[in-house]
Amino acid sequence: MAPAGRGVVVLALSLLFVCQPAFSTEFFSTLTFFNSDLQKHGCSSYSDWEDYTAECGSSILKLELSRVCLKSLKYDYSVSCFCLQSQAKLLAEHRRLPFAVDNQNMNEELAIGYVLIGSGLYDEAVKHFSSLLQGDPELVSAIYGRGVAYGKKGLQDIKNADLALFELSRVITLAPNRPEVYEQRAEILSPLGRTNEALNDLTKAIQLHPSARLYSHRGTLKFISEEYELALEDFQQSLALKKNQPITMLYKGYTFFHRGMLKEAIETFKEALKLKTDFIDAYKSLGQAYRELGDFEAAMESFQKALMLNQNHIQSLQLRGIMLYHHGSLQEALRNFKRCLQLEPYNEVCQYMKGLSHVAVGQFYEGIKAQTKVMLNDPLPGQKASPEYLKVKYLREYSRYLHAHLDTPVTEYNVDLDLPGNFKNHWAKNLPFLIEEYEEQPGLQPHIKDVLPQNFKSYNPEIQKLICTADYLGALMQYDTPGFLPNHRIHRAMGLATLEVMQAIQRTWSNSKVRINGKTRQMQWRDMFDIAVKWRRIADPDQPVLWLDQMQASISRGFNNHINLIRGQIINIRYLAYFDKILSFIKDRILVYHGAYNPRGLLEVRQALDDVNKVEDLLPIMKQFNSKTRDGFTVNTKVPSLNEPGKEYDGSTITITGDRVGSMLFSVETQTTEERTQQYQLEIESLYKDLTTKGKALMLSTELGDAEAVCNLILSLVYYFYNLMPLSRGSSVVAYSVVMGALMASGKEVMGRIPKGKLVDFEAMTTSSPEAFGKISKSWMDLKSLPDWYQSLPSVAETFPTTRTMIEVLNTDSTSQCPKKS
Repeated sequence: MAPAGRGVVVLALSLLFVCQPAFSTEFFSTLTFFNSDLQKHGCSSYSDWEDYTAECGSSILKLELSRVCLKSLKYDYSVSCFCLQSQAKLLAEHRRLPFAVDNQNMNEELAIGYVLIGSGLYDEAVKHFSSLLQGDPELVSAIYGRGVAYGKKGLQDIKNADLALFELSRVITLAPNRPEVYEQRAEILSPLGRTNEALNDLTKAIQLHPSARLYSHRGTLKFISEEYELALEDFQQSLALKKNQPITMLYKGYTFFHRGMLKEAIETFKEALKLKTDFIDAYKSLGQAYRELGDFEAAMESFQKALMLNQNHIQSLQLRGIMLYHHGSLQEALRNFKRCLQLEPYNEVCQYMKGLSHVAVGQFYEGIKAQTKVMLNDPLPGQKASPEYLKVKYLREYSRYLHAHLDTPVTEYNVDLDLPGNFKNHWAKNLPFLIEEYEEQPGLQPHIKDVLPQNFKSYNPEIQKLICTADYLGALMQYDTPGFLPNHRIHRAMGLATLEVMQAIQRTWSNSKVRINGKTRQMQWRDMFDIAVKWRRIADPDQPVLWLDQMQASISRGFNNHINLIRGQIINIRYLAYFDKILSFIKDRILVYHGAYNPRGLLEVRQALDDVNKVEDLLPIMKQFNSKTRDGFTVNTKVPSLNEPGKEYDGSTITITGDRVGSMLFSVETQTTEERTQQYQLEIESLYKDLTTKGKALMLSTELGDAEAVCNLILSLVYYFYNLMPLSRGSSVVAYSVVMGALMASGKEVMGRIPKGKLVDFEAMTTSSPEAFGKISKSWMDLKSLPDWYQSLPSVAETFPTTRTMIEVLNTDSTSQCPKKS
């Protein structure tokens, strides 16, 4: 044992440092090391965990210095000495330190070390505990304190981590039944990426002494590891032991949110708010959950409540701004991003979104200025580039291109032909901007001015009616499915596209030519779709809406439109309504396979499949009956040819892989290859020629049968377009606007909305034939005769001939100006 007097010398030395900073009340929690990981999951930062200390207590000790003591440190050396000694003595008397001994004097010396840790003087704490260990090398409390001090010094230096782990492991050897040591070691292991070891330590701590805090800690680690179901179990155990834990309740909600169980997440976030009515992060998370559901009003209300509690809450400003952008409310979005940047000038997300919003409304100078700031934020060596950094150079180049063509008629140029193939290929695949021999777009030309705001009433009454009609038609394309937020800017753009398609097809059926890419000629099928592509592009410049067959690299190397339906424990809620339909299809294909290659075992396979009600349960069945499916299996849909009856094309590829339920990948993808593209384009060309012929005849006929035949041709043509998926983004809404426009050209107006849970592209991809797809589509379209007044609407192409005029009309606010339609 060290003599009691040694503490006076150490104390005197320590006070040279203690007199400068005020003591800290840091909480030694596993969670304090996870800022970056938690924020990736949309969770609270360390500063937001201050309330957690009140909920959970401390895993080591919670040092509280009185107001008088803190104040005295700044002015009076002698009082400071007395303050430190008094605090240490108080801790020792109440035995509020780990591994207290029977000797009161030694407990006071140990307490001094812990007070130094609490003050943030980790080097001095290490020296103090080391001096004690010279007298007694197995003084457990000193070993433990030194390990804690090493850990608190900072794990950026691997030496600190190694020393901390060494000391804590020594303590476990000497005192193997103390849960706080295992917990402390988990704090060191987890930020080093040694998650399994950290989880093992927390499990051991729980076995020794279960507590609400330990279950919450372990649940948080499992949450970060994306083991959401296991994390949920831990959070529930924690809440069973101690109900009043708003942060643990919040994290329980996050486990639902990340699994696509949005309604359960919303209810859990509300439970957190019952426990803590001023819980900003719960309001923020509630807003995000409502946003994912597509409930804009409820999301706005929740974000507003978060900002009423703290008007400078950056995450709420950022998330609300992003939601407003994707709702089409760009000016409101800009206000949020600007406020975010006032508070946090180097916020990369807000800076990128600010630049994007400016460009979308035609303010190119401000937009590119913001984009350049993001570009200057180069990642450090070894640091992963942010999504914004990866995208920003593509956005800048496309912004320059748009600005240069702002006043050029859109019929005189073509984005797909003008932009270099490698640029488009990298942009569509979201690859780093490493393009050989790329020549940058020219900088902004001073003589080309930004787009100015346009007042709705500045348009004449006929154009106002055109805009209101477009808003109405565009809203009919909105999916009523979780995950799809209504976007009024997209509605207007695609409504105008629908009207322009109608007008262009009617001219074609009347033997008139159209102006395309600087040439006057008969309209082809791609020109019809290009009208919708043009409007979809300009509505949101962030998304590369490009023809894949115009990107040679994508065709030659293959470009996959890939959709994860289930990844691990994360469920894509957008496609949840199609899981049963896909499961039924997979079962049928499995039976066909076994009927061909294993007819004797077919009955056994059929019986096993009858018991499968979830996609997740298919993999074990397949492994049981086919050794080739050890790592997973794929099933291909087939699309029948109309040109060559009996022939089938490759549709989509359904893939299920994984070694167990909970770690599986369930995905659907369409592969863009040269052969497949040519096959589908031949079908589309053949249908378009037939459509043009019958459309011209329809213009001279009043027979209902002719109109029905034209309707079937339109839906068949789009069936192949959906299954081809020829665009890098936006194929679904582009195709549906063409459907509506072509039907209107034939004299039919779509009155019905897309049913709840239905996705038109997935209907086509999961339907066996164009006839079946047409029948399903017509069941909800509620087709009626087109009113005559549509024919008197102004020409969309002539009213909005340039990119400038297109942006102007998309920016125009028609709120309360358009009559409501039922």
